[in-house]
Amino acid sequence: MQLPRQLTRYLPILDWARTYDRETASADGLAAVIVTIMLIPQSLAYALLAGLPAEMGLYASILPLVAYAIFGTSRALAVGPVAVVSLMTAAAIGNLGLSDPVDIALAAGTLAFISGVILSLLGLFRLGFLANFLSHPVIAGFITASGVLIAASQLKHIFGIDMHGHTLTELIRTMFAHLGETNGYTLVLGLTALAFLFWVRKGLKPLLLKKGVPPKLADVLTKAGPVAAVVVTTLATWVFGLSNAGVKIVGEIPMGLPPLTAPSFSPSLWNELFMSALLISIIGFVESVSVAQTLAAKRRQRISPDQELIGLGTSNIASAVSGGFPVTGGFSRSVVNFDAGAATPAAGAYTAVGIAVATLLLTPLLFFLPKATLAATIIVAVLSLVDFSILKKAWGYSKVDFAAVFATIVLTLGFGVELGVSAGVLISIGLHLYKTSRPHVAEVGLVPETHHFRNIKRHKVETLPHLVTLRVDESLYFANARFLEDYVLGRVTCDEPIEHVVLMFPAVNEVDMSALETLEELNRRLSEMGIQLHLSEVKGPVMDRLKRSHFLDELTGKVFLSQYDAWQALQEPAPSPEQGSPAKVGAA
Repeated sequence: MQLPRQLTRYLPILDWARTYDRETASADGLAAVIVTIMLIPQSLAYALLAGLPAEMGLYASILPLVAYAIFGTSRALAVGPVAVVSLMTAAAIGNLGLSDPVDIALAAGTLAFISGVILSLLGLFRLGFLANFLSHPVIAGFITASGVLIAASQLKHIFGIDMHGHTLTELIRTMFAHLGETNGYTLVLGLTALAFLFWVRKGLKPLLLKKGVPPKLADVLTKAGPVAAVVVTTLATWVFGLSNAGVKIVGEIPMGLPPLTAPSFSPSLWNELFMSALLISIIGFVESVSVAQTLAAKRRQRISPDQELIGLGTSNIASAVSGGFPVTGGFSRSVVNFDAGAATPAAGAYTAVGIAVATLLLTPLLFFLPKATLAATIIVAVLSLVDFSILKKAWGYSKVDFAAVFATIVLTLGFGVELGVSAGVLISIGLHLYKTSRPHVAEVGLVPETHHFRNIKRHKVETLPHLVTLRVDESLYFANARFLEDYVLGRVTCDEPIEHVVLMFPAVNEVDMSALETLEELNRRLSEMGIQLHLSEVKGPVMDRLKRSHFLDELTGKVFLSQYDAWQALQEPAPSPEQGSPAKVGAA
């Protein structure tokens, strides 16, 4: 029985496949048709965003979907190329200074392979919690800045000019330098596609519903908006010979299924790509697992973050060996997949079949597809990610979080995505250390006619001049123990006749070795001042650790089960030394 359970843990397909039936297959098939229609233009566009041949976007949307269907735990997540990861891929490969298309494609596949190995190892060792160190405000700031960068980078295709750079200032500078070279036909095509796609996103569905079109069909037609833009602009370019007038087109896309490829195992290339792959893995996982958890909660389902790492890891390895580039779970296509009724990950496998058919039959029809149309598709998609309201929310809630979000946005726009996300990781960890290094400590008193103790600055409470009770609202470790010691000593250094200090520990889940030494030093210094140190409401696991040290033997006061017990016992002046010390009591 143990082997099947282990297999189910690493192969979630064995779980949902047992109850797979015709009705479920029908729901998955319909969702796959809708997602396939949406994914074809997106895949082509994101490949160009990554600086790669358009067909690599299609290749990255076939085997990775099959791999995720086998190893992933989300019933609705749709894996494939996404905007932010494609931009990071472009930045990573751009840093290599390659010019040969073969070398560029090999580097992209190697980047996907390294990312896949990193994600799979993190999943096997159950290290998914590491992604929690990247705070949500910082992620929101990074995605917003990346959306702006992506939209700006696509303006070259809208205007038909040469632009380059990985920062907003570089893009703007080169845009204005070449603005006089704008191709009028390209600009008309690009602006028309942009206007049409924006209208489709906001206005088409309400119009169709008003005309009496069934809601599900209206939704499908709305999602097919980019396909309509592709068809119309491709036909216009072909019929009017716009490619001869300077309109840049996709050109020949190889027909056939993805070729089996092998990543490079060159140590020097791995060394150059490793950090980029690590950052892509972190951002991709955070984005993917956030979408997966949100969609799972709507159906009262659960996902396994650690298994999701394995699912995304195998998807990237599958992309690497089939001519693709790094992939992850996309927000827009996953929501479409969910809304279309996808019941299992098999919907992704069916989508892969649809994309495979497109690579076999439809690629010749895309020869005259204007790059301006794909750029418009990207711009419309990524602008939905841009949310500067996060700055206003962060400013109103926490100035520290605002500083983190603002710094991430500025660094990403000013210095590129890799530095931006690296700074985001460091800022997130720095924020955690800063906040926990200054734990909230409240002096509390007794609420009249109750057994409850509350902050003396917020409530009308009873206090005693010879008794100071401090509630510690954070676990104690090396970074914040000295802060607590300074706080306590600062509080008792006054003209009041203080005889007892009680530290309330209801929120303390751990006391590490450094904090223990600080408590021992605090106990000694208070003793020299004639003040007894007591503890109250210590949690069992913390008490177990304290019992394994000499601290309780040297403690000048007691350990009380509750703060009310401490209040009652210490209302009277402390006993004289000749009366002896009372026995210590147990922990909560």
